[in-house]
Amino acid sequence: MKLMRVGPLGQEKPAILDRDGKIRDLSAHVADIGGAAISPDGLARIADLDIAGLPVVPEATRIGACVAGTGKFICIGLNYSDHAAESGLAVPPEPVIFMKATSAICGPNDDVLIPRGSEKTDWEVELGVVIGKTAKYVTEAEALDYVAGYCVAHDVSERAFQTERSGQWTKGKSCDTFGPIGPWLVTKDEVPDPQNLGMWLTVNGEMMQNGSSKTMVFGVAYLVSYLSQFMSLHAGDIISTGTPPGVGLGMKPPRYLKPGDVVELGIEALGTQKQTFRADA
Repeated sequence: MKLMRVGPLGQEKPAILDRDGKIRDLSAHVADIGGAAISPDGLARIADLDIAGLPVVPEATRIGACVAGTGKFICIGLNYSDHAAESGLAVPPEPVIFMKATSAICGPNDDVLIPRGSEKTDWEVELGVVIGKTAKYVTEAEALDYVAGYCVAHDVSERAFQTERSGQWTKGKSCDTFGPIGPWLVTKDEVPDPQNLGMWLTVNGEMMQNGSSKTMVFGVAYLVSYLSQFMSLHAGDIISTGTPPGVGLGMKPPRYLKPGDVVELGIEALGTQKQTFRADA
């Protein structure tokens, strides 16, 4: 299934994409796409609905973030060996974990705001993993049982804030609108191998990133298990699993985003995003 949230910011309602590409309203059956609705039982109840009989949502309706009620937005750094190399950094012996503020979450096609004082706003297409039920001390073998599905995530980054202002990476990753997710939460039954998905990103039509999740250092199952050793993962939590090479930081000379730039990105089977970047007021 391809689950989504549609409507004005702050007023999104749950929806599903049917087999013909029409958006259908789920609000009579679930409160939102998050919490109990994305648990195994909740997803089974949605799957049993007569999707073709649900009301059609107008195509022009805004698409919001595909998950509601996210408690933790956990990111993994340097998780592609070729991206680590372009960053001039060694592949870490264990996953590099940092947090992205949940206030950064926005819709997949919303404008992205370049923050005040930004010098080096950068792009990163990433595979997002959405947790469906509480995971604590789970093994790698059982880890995918705790995953509801996957989504496209754009880990927008301000490199000067991230690496030149001392402290941790979080402040360079958490600016408002720096976390577009969606358009859909694609349930895991539609993604038989999350370690073999093509990923791409363009800036103003120019291809910048063209990679695959198969070059991850630490795969999805490992990451879910690993993180669950340090913190409980709850339904709606998102793990953004790292980016392939081709980010602005790695170019010679480096290249960064400016107001008016248009970024498009996508992951095989998970949909696409398109954002216009503009200066924050």
